[in-house]
Amino acid sequence: MADQVNPAPAGTEQPDANFVEDGGAAKGRFAERGKPVITGINRVGLWSLYIKEVRRFLKVQTQTIWAPAITTLLFLVIFSVALGRGGREVLGVNFPTFVAPGLIAMAMMQNSFANSSFSLLSGKIQGTIIDLLMPPLSEGELMIGIVGAAVTRAIAVGFVVAAAMALYPGVSLAMAHPWAVVWFGLMGAAMLAILGLIASIWAEKFDHNAAVTNFVITPLAMLSGTFYIIDRLAPAFQAVSRANPFFYVISGFRYGFLGQSDIGDAAHVAWAAFGLLALNTVLAFVAYKLLKSGWKIKS
Repeated sequence: MADQVNPAPAGTEQPDANFVEDGGAAKGRFAERGKPVITGINRVGLWSLYIKEVRRFLKVQTQTIWAPAITTLLFLVIFSVALGRGGREVLGVNFPTFVAPGLIAMAMMQNSFANSSFSLLSGKIQGTIIDLLMPPLSEGELMIGIVGAAVTRAIAVGFVVAAAMALYPGVSLAMAHPWAVVWFGLMGAAMLAILGLIASIWAEKFDHNAAVTNFVITPLAMLSGTFYIIDRLAPAFQAVSRANPFFYVISGFRYGFLGQSDIGDAAHVAWAAFGLLALNTVLAFVAYKLLKSGWKIKS
């Protein structure tokens, strides 16, 4: 005769099927199938990704941080000798002091792009992109981690380049508006970091990434008013310069040091600051949608 199971006395707790038991002691509860275990922001995963990206460029800091300082200092020396002879002044200061802030901002932007454009692209080429896609990170967290590390590299490069230029004779880096230095420096670094992320999503090999750098980033940086003020250009070229977002980053960053720029007065600088924020918001939305779709990443 089959054994009969006697019901448990009233008031006695029945073991929950969702508990994991080990030696009679409940250890935890399973989440329902399809229900995410991590809710909100995965802070541990986001921080881990950020640290991984920062350590990646710090391992080769001679190439990623110190080399840009030497290259930018050479730009300063060459253009100061070529264009700064005879005590030439621009915006009321000597030429080395005028050109130094633009070179700092340009170095920050270029290195921010280089850092973020390498992350996904190297994973796609080496077949290790699964290491970024498999962890429990949302598309927004993945983007924030990569962009945040790129901005960190840009800040490090900015400090090193500024320290090198401060030693150059005739250069003054006294700040008239520190808020503008911080804001336009961060906005420029974030803009190029997001553009680098978008480029790495699109690119399938390093040649594609190099093409974006050589035919888009470098020309926009060189034609952004780093070495001149646009008032001396023909009206048509002035219009082209004002359509270049790099121009507002360079001029706004310079405004923070000199207290004046070719953007215009303080009101125009403020509008440029909000304009860069709006542009970065749009670029971040585009990058997020591309990551969400998995275009050229999950296929």
